[in-house]
Amino acid sequence: MSILKATAIFGSFTFLSRILGFVRDILMASILGAGMVADCFVVAFKLPNFFRRLFAEGAFSAAFVPIFSATLEQDGQEEAVVFAEEAFAGLMVVLLLLVGLMEIFAPAVIYVLAGGFADDTVKFDLAVLLTRITFPFILFISLVSLLGGILNSLGRFAETAAMPIILNIFLISALVFFANRLETPAHALAIAVSLAGFVQLVWLWRACRKAGYRIRIKWPHMTPKVRELLRIMGPAALGAGVIQLNLMLDMILASHLPDGSMSFLFYADRLNQLPIGVIGVALGTVLLPMLSREIAAGNGHQVIHSQNRAIEMGLFLTVPAAVAFIVVPYELIHVLLERNRFTAEDTLQTSLALAAYAAGLPAYVLAKVFSPGYFARKDTRTPVKFAMIALVANVILNIALMIPLKHVGLALATAISAWLNVALLCGGLVRRGHFHFDKQALGRLTRYVICSLLMGAVVWYVSTLTAPLIGGAFYEKITGIAVLVMTGIVTYILLAFLTGAIRKEDLAILRRRKI
Repeated sequence: MSILKATAIFGSFTFLSRILGFVRDILMASILGAGMVADCFVVAFKLPNFFRRLFAEGAFSAAFVPIFSATLEQDGQEEAVVFAEEAFAGLMVVLLLLVGLMEIFAPAVIYVLAGGFADDTVKFDLAVLLTRITFPFILFISLVSLLGGILNSLGRFAETAAMPIILNIFLISALVFFANRLETPAHALAIAVSLAGFVQLVWLWRACRKAGYRIRIKWPHMTPKVRELLRIMGPAALGAGVIQLNLMLDMILASHLPDGSMSFLFYADRLNQLPIGVIGVALGTVLLPMLSREIAAGNGHQVIHSQNRAIEMGLFLTVPAAVAFIVVPYELIHVLLERNRFTAEDTLQTSLALAAYAAGLPAYVLAKVFSPGYFARKDTRTPVKFAMIALVANVILNIALMIPLKHVGLALATAISAWLNVALLCGGLVRRGHFHFDKQALGRLTRYVICSLLMGAVVWYVSTLTAPLIGGAFYEKITGIAVLVMTGIVTYILLAFLTGAIRKEDLAILRRRKI
């Protein structure tokens, strides 16, 4: 499978998931608004996601995929299945303990992470209850990540990429059918989160079984491969923990800002995550097993070539997306979210946060490309050092910027620290001789920036012409935003071809690049 095809498969499913996610967010904004109940659900939903990234997407995947791929290549399928079962058993025991502790100590955790809620007993109690309902999600989704790692190592990306679709379907169903049947709509959403996690686990377990990898539940044992997994996973877990601590600090600070601040950041981040999920996550997922095999084969030149092409693919879409989010954030949020309980003021505050987040959008994607350069070499320690430096910078910037800019300052601090992290990741690879920008990549990245800035100017001008439509009735809003989006896409593509940023033969070249 080619780089382009694998990324397209993963990105297509992720794009579908993000579209459903927007439907979900539109319903959430309409039904929950951006007040107390929404803030409580955001906190309750973020907590299992923090730990998911710690146990699953971050440390575990970085350690599991290279070992599983090597075992499959050197020892065969039977030994690979044995290792997967051992890892599954160990991870499940740890997660069961974590879930049990969280159910017991949820009030203390909420007090630490959202201390601003403590002044309002109703708000605090609701956040604790919703957290207890949603937290089993971490058990299911982390095991899903392990099963997804197996499938990704086999070159089967579609099943894993489709998982978020299930979650969004459950959340949309909860809002449509059960929002008015429970105490608050947030109760329905919290229950839907945990149910979706269970269904995802069953779905991927069956997918692995169909692929010939039946994972049985067994008592965990400390085998040599499990020890190697833990040895590699340890620093990666620390690094992921630093990143999640960074996000938790943002949440702690946001809890002391006026009501709605967490929701403004949540909705803005959701829109900002669209290109990150479709492009960045897809590239990172595809690159890890690919680079692992190329490094094992001693093909260092091919590793550098692959990363340069991945950077081109990632920034081709994310640079113009960042410019668009900075130029017309209000129009996007107004059309997508402003209705019922989501007010014009909510739109303004969310759009400001979106513009701030967007400043770091290319950095988020670049991090997904550079990180596999370390993980594929089983180096999980170096990214930890860089993450800790970025954390310190983010804390300092948070405190400095939130005073004058409130929640927008938190978003801007996140963007700046993301660029610092990418600079460190890239610099580390360059110093070791593991990466350098080739002439093609540098030339195209320069053209991407020029084309994006020109596109931004055109979109801004057109936005002044479509303002009456954006402020009109529903069908007029849709027409106005469609004109803006199509103007941006057509302008950027035309400029890209005119400047040589992309060429027709590029697709054919990428199609021949093998994973």
